[in-house]
Amino acid sequence: MGSPVAESLSYEVLESAVRGEGAALRWRTRLQPAGGAGDKVFPPTYKDAKYAEERRRIEGRDEECVLLDSVASQANRMELALLRALRAGEIELPTIDVAFPEAVELSDLGIVSVLEAPHRVFDAILRDSLAADGRPFRYSAQAADLNAASSRNATSLLELCPSALVFGAWDSTGPRGGLGAKFARALVSEVVAVGARTGVSVGSRIDPLGIQKLKDADRIFQHPDREEGWTMDPGTALKDPKGKPVLNKKEGKPSEINHGNVTPDVAAHGGVTFDYALQTAVLSLPALRRLEFRTAAGHPPEAQVAARTWLAALAVAAVALARRDGFDFRSRCALVPEGPTSLELIDADSGAARPFVADVATARKLLGEATTRARQAGFVLEPQPLVLRPSPKFVTLLVKSREAAQEDTGGGE
Repeated sequence: MGSPVAESLSYEVLESAVRGEGAALRWRTRLQPAGGAGDKVFPPTYKDAKYAEERRRIEGRDEECVLLDSVASQANRMELALLRALRAGEIELPTIDVAFPEAVELSDLGIVSVLEAPHRVFDAILRDSLAADGRPFRYSAQAADLNAASSRNATSLLELCPSALVFGAWDSTGPRGGLGAKFARALVSEVVAVGARTGVSVGSRIDPLGIQKLKDADRIFQHPDREEGWTMDPGTALKDPKGKPVLNKKEGKPSEINHGNVTPDVAAHGGVTFDYALQTAVLSLPALRRLEFRTAAGHPPEAQVAARTWLAALAVAAVALARRDGFDFRSRCALVPEGPTSLELIDADSGAARPFVADVATARKLLGEATTRARQAGFVLEPQPLVLRPSPKFVTLLVKSREAAQEDTGGGE
């Protein structure tokens, strides 16, 4: 017997799964380097420039694995994929924007979406911004219920920042401090290299001017004029409180102002090769079923199902849109699929996996229908973003921070 033919994921199937028939939605995608099998890719580095390496049990074998993209990073990529689709008019989604002033000092910031904020709706960027009524966001009319949000009544999050319910959030800086509500991730995804071997990296630089190491008596000093930058004349150099000339950087060497050769070197943790990479994404349907919502009519059961199904559809769209954006994680870490993504609905009773298709077109249609059903159930899902503006003190903080960064010639604190 052949494999079952995958059909497009419909709202009816998703709703039945959310009601209780399903345990999870699962996506699995095998990947190879864009340069072809065996090409080297570079994982993220952590403390002491180390990779996240571990042995995992995969298909009955112990495999050497290296993390290529973490759960948190994958969530951020999916949120940005949703944001791009939202701004392109492909989907509707309640969201919040912080519009920064077009003053010269902050003109590059433009608009920052809640989908870009590290702590989502509970981020300090929103906390220190003002709503249309001039009040801090957390105390404005639009966010009146946010301070009391919990899994027993998550309506305010559903209507302001649904991504917080899909990807998780903790209200650690709100009025309740560390006792603020926590919402666990319902959707998790990561990418690991399987059968990995760590390589080495090499580095060098040849200076076409042939600038060499200076004599011990010669040093490069800081110049008091920022435009000049540096000087070799101790008489014109910036002086410390004791009147001594201040060295440029640490030792006053040419290499510290990017002149001279860099000695060829070989270093560990220079990328990895592997048999294949695997992206695994799982949407927990019990996690969605633990969330409760309130409408003007109270807690009608059908409204609960509509809200949870809408969140599930949002998760499906996030995975599909991120896949469309590709798997280019960082410099020299671009991957491509070996084949189509496998989406499976896991039966809550038997654990059997039923295959479905959920490409971008299917996901957009699914999210559109789920949005309509949720609105019909009484939820207010605004198609336009709620726009905030940074408070004057927040603007001052940003400007002063940038001034300090410009004046700092020692690399910061």
